[in-house]
Amino acid sequence: MKNITSKKFIFIISLYFCFVLNQTLWSYIFKMAEFGSTTQIIALINLPLLMFAMLYLLFNIITVPYIGKPLIVFLLLCSALADYAMKNMSVVIDSDMVRNFVETTTREAMDLVTPRAMIYVFIFGVLPSLWVIFVKINYRSRTKEIKQRLLYAFISVIIPLLIAPLCYKEYVSFGRNHSVVRHYINTFNYISAINRYYKKSRNAHHEFVILDEKPILNKKADSAPRLLVYIVGETARSQNFSLYGYEKETNPELKKEDVIVFKDVTSCGTATTVSVPCMFSHLGRDDFKVNHASYTQNLLDIVKAAGYDVFWDDNDDGCKDVCNRVENRDSKAGNRQPYCFGKYCQDDVLLDGLEERIKNAKKDTVIVLHQMGSHGPTYYKRYPDKFKRFKPTCDSSDLPECSQEEIINTYDNTILYTDYVIDSVIEILKRHPQYASAMLYVSDHGESLGENNIYLHGLPYALAPKVQKTIPMILWLSDKIKKDVNIDTKRLKEEASKKSYSHDNLFHSILHLLSVETTAGKEDRKKLDIFL
Repeated sequence: MKNITSKKFIFIISLYFCFVLNQTLWSYIFKMAEFGSTTQIIALINLPLLMFAMLYLLFNIITVPYIGKPLIVFLLLCSALADYAMKNMSVVIDSDMVRNFVETTTREAMDLVTPRAMIYVFIFGVLPSLWVIFVKINYRSRTKEIKQRLLYAFISVIIPLLIAPLCYKEYVSFGRNHSVVRHYINTFNYISAINRYYKKSRNAHHEFVILDEKPILNKKADSAPRLLVYIVGETARSQNFSLYGYEKETNPELKKEDVIVFKDVTSCGTATTVSVPCMFSHLGRDDFKVNHASYTQNLLDIVKAAGYDVFWDDNDDGCKDVCNRVENRDSKAGNRQPYCFGKYCQDDVLLDGLEERIKNAKKDTVIVLHQMGSHGPTYYKRYPDKFKRFKPTCDSSDLPECSQEEIINTYDNTILYTDYVIDSVIEILKRHPQYASAMLYVSDHGESLGENNIYLHGLPYALAPKVQKTIPMILWLSDKIKKDVNIDTKRLKEEASKKSYSHDNLFHSILHLLSVETTAGKEDRKKLDIFL
């Protein structure tokens, strides 16, 4: 078809977007909908008409000479990508997902480029785009074109709108019970999400907020220098830690250590871009706004202002602005051997030089190690071969192609390796008894491993399954810090096994451990400090 009228072109492209590029939407609706009454059946029949009407209106507006085709090609490619992500990875497209996309590095993006994804986008995005590019659209005169479009747009919209009031009750009920459905309306979902992300970013408060100019380091003059190694885990869910009752032995080293295991801990978010800044914020999850975090003094700023040396060592994809005002290093830079493989490194890179830094510490010190941890979908790249203990494994980034057993085995190997990394830090601290030292390990969020056909993480918090929000939190304390801070470990262990905790507890608890007093968020201290 080399020539086509604008009327036919708009009709065809609207049909294509409505039905071919909204497979996830229709699959979800017909899976969840009820067919118990005539009104419900009418409501279901009317939904495609409403969807088509919205798309028909959109393409009537943008199908104009010169700019129409580039816009439609862009939407075709984006919509094909979006439908693949929703259909195969159970992604929900909202403003937080847009933020994740914007902050995704090239390495993370390439991990998601699989043969299946490329074939899907080629078939449903590239091929129709080629048709759009090469087909000749015959436009009528400007006046006739406008009149024709107004007429057909009016007809396409008015018919479903006349039917909709008959089904209002069914639509409201379905939307209330299945609020996620709006995120599956392809093309409109990412347009709306981008708009909300832009508004949030634009409205962010850009004047830097000082919470406490002079926090106080309140420890005895003759006490040992304080040292905290804070390990920020990546994508570790507590369900796969044997310390938390998991049937496979994924923590053979830590089970030998005298550690405090906090049994019920939830994350602030389901993605690194939210969780990491929130972990260092004085605000709890309910009040935290990620767009404001970059412009507000955080835990590390306050600790530094109190007199500590603070160092952030990063093996993930950045500190999300948390470490902007303290000494920091990207451990992936320089392709350090034998730990690194191009654009990613295994977490042994964080141990390299750690003991030397501790030896040379001149004062009270906080060291943050930001792991690559269990970052998916390429779990098989996250550990050395000697940690490939659980088999068979999924040595691919195309998770739906692997069995769930293979995916879980591969993920469990990453936890086994994390166990080794955490224990190695503890052993280093033990070799330096001159410090009142501690090790705290907390993951940023959890992970879905194919349960209910959901993979990875990043679902909206209210919709995310428990596995994306339940995280491990593990604490090791030297005898000196127990004495200096007056910590009753017996009581703490008992409470850790029974109480519920979250990232909200971190700010005040870490400051207590470091003997730093601050006015920041002081009204919440008694409620959130785990040592009180």
